Amino acid sequence: MNKEFIANRFNPGDLWKFFRLIVLILLVLSFAFSLNTDPALAQESANPNSFNPQAILREALQSIDSLGTLGIIAFIALYIIATVAFFPGSILTLGAGVIFGAAWGSLYVFISATLGATAAFLVGRYLARGWVAGKIADNKKFAAIDQAVGKQGLKIVLLTRLSPIFPFNLLNYAFGITGVSLKDYFIGSVGMIPGTIMYVYIGSLAGNLAMISTEAQFTNPTLQWVIRILGLIATVAVTVYVTQIARKALEEKVSSN
Repeated sequence: MNKEFIANRFNPGDLWKFFRLIVLILLVLSFAFSLNTDPALAQESANPNSFNPQAILREALQSIDSLGTLGIIAFIALYIIATVAFFPGSILTLGAGVIFGAAWGSLYVFISATLGATAAFLVGRYLARGWVAGKIADNKKFAAIDQAVGKQGLKIVLLTRLSPIFPFNLLNYAFGITGVSLKDYFIGSVGMIPGTIMYVYIGSLAGNLAMISTEAQFTNPTLQWVIRILGLIATVAVTVYVTQIARKALEEKVSSN
């Protein structure tokens, strides 16, 4: 790789924009948490002075769009931070379609979402898992169910990832306080691929970041029904599957006593 190639790919101006963007994101998050703002509940607001995560993310996407190759790294970093902080990820997924196109956008979103989900999982595991384990230790039935669910973690994570009905950010932390292993959780992230491709493709149709909206995402009726049907099947499947696992674990616990 020669010096001319590196100079064309990474010029000082882009580097400065990149670092300035990261600092801006970190400052915004620090300010939000210092005010005890709940990003998960924040929505679009008519008040320009209110904390508006969607507007912040849209502005960040506009900055990323001008960064060239560095924009990929900035996008992944932004997505990870947003996932851990409970920011709405749908606008980032749609935005990836606009900036990177359907194919590359899907790849970058999948990588970003997987890394972000894993980070949130680890936060939930090491900050809350000990407390949960202590609470269920005295309840042998709950402990048995938790252990059984942990053994079938890969299938459960995969099914919930296939369903857009289950809240993505909440699931990341929820799985962290179950017995699901990090390996199964990480591998189960492949279940996000169908939904990721659909959302990124929808974003790519917008053609402009100003046109993307989390409230009017579906312009293609066929895609809308595909997502609904896929979500319904996965939701029913995971509900039935977890119920069977819990019932079997309890029966084994009772028979062993």
